[in-house]
Amino acid sequence: MARDKKETLAGMPLRLKLTIKRLLDMVVAAMALVLLSPLFLFLTLIVKLTSPGPVFYRWHVVGKRGRPFISYKFRSMVANADKLKSELEQLNEMKGPVFKLSNDPRITRVGAWMRRYSLDELPQLYSVLKGEMSLVGPRPPLVSEYARFSEYQKQKLAVTPGITCLWQVSGRNRVSDFDEWVGLDLEYIRHWSLRLDLKILLKTVREVFVGSGR
Repeated sequence: MARDKKETLAGMPLRLKLTIKRLLDMVVAAMALVLLSPLFLFLTLIVKLTSPGPVFYRWHVVGKRGRPFISYKFRSMVANADKLKSELEQLNEMKGPVFKLSNDPRITRVGAWMRRYSLDELPQLYSVLKGEMSLVGPRPPLVSEYARFSEYQKQKLAVTPGITCLWQVSGRNRVSDFDEWVGLDLEYIRHWSLRLDLKILLKTVREVFVGSGR
């Protein structure tokens, strides 16, 4: 009987699995936005009181099949961070079209604390509720980064992007080649299942509590 049940779940139509994934995204995102509202208020206040500029960072990114959209994060950098980025390009630690710098001087003190526990990512739950993002999926690239993607790299956007992904729970701070990052995204796409999503979510919770973000 147990074996028959397992085979039934494994043989579930893809469309039904994707529907379940979307329903779970909506329910979890809605509940989290309500339950975490006091934390949202607290983060709003400390960002506003400790650094001049807007509370939220408008994140211009690219989603499934190359569709651009705007998501939001709690601002963790100085207000003119995008303008200062060109001055730091030569320090980029990531090989490829994506910019990554461990000790980025643009990050504020509060921003460093939020990033450590991925608290700056929380507003993206609204994008999950809208269907532009999922809880789990390849991270969406900036519009400016996507413009420089190779055809191989664009494959990561065959599915809806997510707040967390295989890269983030697989030693993201040790990955220095963007193609290696894309390889992890493609591995996720090839082997996707609801069980894999749950596994990544549980690992993400662990990483958040450990404070492994940067």
